[in-house]
Amino acid sequence: MEKQMKRTKEILHEKLAGQPRTPLYSAEALASIRRTVDQWMNAVVRQTDRDNWHKTPHTVLGSDTPRELLYTPLSNPDLDYEQDLGNSGQAPFTRGIHANMYRGREFTMRQLTGFGSPEQTNERLRFMLDHGATGLNILFDLPTIQMYDSDDPFAVAQVGMSGVCVDSVEDMARLFKDVPLDEVTISIVTHYPSNTAILFPMFLALAEERGVPWEKLQGSVQNDITLEEVIRSGSEYIPPKDCFRIQCDNIEFIRKNVPRWNFVTINGYNLREFGTSAVTEMAVAVSNGIAILDELVRRGYDVDATADRLAFFWSAANDFFEEIARIRAIRRLWYRIVKYRFNAQNPRAMLMRCHVQTSGVCLIQDEPRNNIIRSAYHALAAVLGGAQSLHVDSYDEAYSVPTEEAALLSLRTQQILQKETGVTDVADPLGGSFYVEALTRDIEARILDEVDEIERLGGYVKAIEGGEIYSKVASYFAEQQRMIDRGEIVLVGQNVYKSEVEGPAINVFRYPEGVEEEQKARLQKLRLTRDSGKVRSALSALRDACLKGDNIFPCSVACARARCTEGELFKVFKDAFGLWKPPALF
Repeated sequence: MEKQMKRTKEILHEKLAGQPRTPLYSAEALASIRRTVDQWMNAVVRQTDRDNWHKTPHTVLGSDTPRELLYTPLSNPDLDYEQDLGNSGQAPFTRGIHANMYRGREFTMRQLTGFGSPEQTNERLRFMLDHGATGLNILFDLPTIQMYDSDDPFAVAQVGMSGVCVDSVEDMARLFKDVPLDEVTISIVTHYPSNTAILFPMFLALAEERGVPWEKLQGSVQNDITLEEVIRSGSEYIPPKDCFRIQCDNIEFIRKNVPRWNFVTINGYNLREFGTSAVTEMAVAVSNGIAILDELVRRGYDVDATADRLAFFWSAANDFFEEIARIRAIRRLWYRIVKYRFNAQNPRAMLMRCHVQTSGVCLIQDEPRNNIIRSAYHALAAVLGGAQSLHVDSYDEAYSVPTEEAALLSLRTQQILQKETGVTDVADPLGGSFYVEALTRDIEARILDEVDEIERLGGYVKAIEGGEIYSKVASYFAEQQRMIDRGEIVLVGQNVYKSEVEGPAINVFRYPEGVEEEQKARLQKLRLTRDSGKVRSALSALRDACLKGDNIFPCSVACARARCTEGELFKVFKDAFGLWKPPALF
């Protein structure tokens, strides 16, 4: 932010204010509509409804954006078709990033999978592929995410719980046994930049050993500082500036060497699920994206040649039309930021490509089968908003990892949406709705306002260091819980319409036993059989790169090839960068 004298909001206002606009509605038409609406309101609408024309819906993870009773052209009188909407596949991409949208490329059905040992997750992966999944989405257990080996004291009773355990390339090989790495798109949910610099090199080393060129690999990593520094539940943090540096090191290496891979999936989802609003989720992610592009430009890279592999990850929650409008709004806003703030020329660099996962926080344990309905509406909103890939949470995730039966039902939800409902036959079917277009405009403005707040704090990294982002999230979460307790946020089956009849029991997933002991034995064997000299040399080179400011990723790849474990690489990061103590408000 130091070199950027003007904030993003100022730049966009200047650029857009200078463009000629052709409003869709003429002044005469608006005047006529105004007379008709006034007459209707005075003659038909009750006084209490006129006095309460705007209502603010309170929903789980909603934005509390006020809504009118009825939307008309008067709700968005300055709407310009070419400037605000355009055609699908055309700037400003409000209506979708492809001209033919799902007719040309169906959304990828990418269900999140991970539990127990690598072999057990591999079995579930192949089950999902056999039943029609078109992409893989790998979830790791808590020790793997927090970068501790499975035999670390931190990992006790956590190995293989809520995700798959991976300690080295050997586990990565077990995880992807009989999976054609160059034929399936794979999302590796690494969460943190530090973890991306550890786990993704293991994946690359595996591909190398199988003879699969990196140029053929397709997929994504998360690689997001937000998850490491704001949401993280671990006890050891490296400083935000070093974390951000690793994030950009990862991007730099992947863009050069794995050209079809999405080098960052800027994660709004987990921040929102942590407890924040529909607007803040997107504003924080956009601010991270701006910081990334600023840093890549500083490193000498052209925005047009880098931004085309940047992707986003959003949550879809209960406010149906808001979820549709949010995706449309952020697609338009991101286009404007990349075009006008970074002066991009390549249309692909301006695309907001996104994966959407239905909200887990919105699923409740009371009457759990109701969650099937909730997730289906979340999924429909994501598709109507124009998402590129989708995960549908299973109804039993309010309890645990989904059973095979529940996971298949979630996959079938996507398949029914895609094949039976006809919603994918038309690009942006809600485009032009008075309500949706006004809501899209309002949410875009609110996101930009929050981006401006972050930039006034000195930019994204400084806003993390100062604790302002966490403070905002914590305040929202606390108030939302109070609203649920007071019944102001309504949850069917929990605080309204509670049934006196106990429903049938559901089959809750049971974690396989013996995974921790098995992983410990594997680690012991690995340490005895690998070349310890190569391990020491690789870890030493990684430490030097950290201290000298060199890109660390090539050294991480060398560590993976030498069979270094995840915990060994994390120890190098901690020793080289030191630990960060977040502000006291954390």
